[in-house]
Amino acid sequence: MFRSLKKKWNLKYLKDERFRFLFDDSEEDEIVVFDCETTGLNPAVDTIVSIGAVKIKGNKILTNEAIHIYVDQDKEIDHKSITIHQIRNCDLHGAIPIEEAIERFLFYVGNRSLAGYYLKFDVAMINKYIKPMYGITLPNKQEEVSAIYYDKKISTIPQGNIDLRFDTILEDLDLPKLQAHDALNDAIMTALIYLKLKHTTKLK
Repeated sequence: MFRSLKKKWNLKYLKDERFRFLFDDSEEDEIVVFDCETTGLNPAVDTIVSIGAVKIKGNKILTNEAIHIYVDQDKEIDHKSITIHQIRNCDLHGAIPIEEAIERFLFYVGNRSLAGYYLKFDVAMINKYIKPMYGITLPNKQEEVSAIYYDKKISTIPQGNIDLRFDTILEDLDLPKLQAHDALNDAIMTALIYLKLKHTTKLK
């Protein structure tokens, strides 16, 4: 009920009718997993460097339909940021403006549910741009994979001291680790986690 009211309130502020489809009822068998690489961890001042997203349809991860968008920067990327995501200023040759990147992302996502690891941060980074551009925040249903993992793990560790680090979850679920801090690879690994958890009733 609360989510429905919040969604209606959000829709009232939509400034671009092209994106009304974001508020349509989602298809239950499709979800988008996404990840952002950014210049830092503060949505108020930091910017998006790249966005990776991949669709899950039923039990399949549609890597052939994935997107990996590099975003042009107004200023040089800080060295500390580069050491984390490994994206240098020279790697952004051919990158697109953030406005175009956000549009591509929204048309890709559509009205599908979203999933991610530390999703609240990635959503906040997207909202930073779509709020002034279109007057709204992402209305899509959202699922946090670390919360799903926690709920399935808690019964095995009564004291509740559960390690929710990304690499720990991958190892515990016996999933492959791709090159880290690459937005698309992170999205694909998170999609693997999501599917494994959805088909696991109880973790050891």
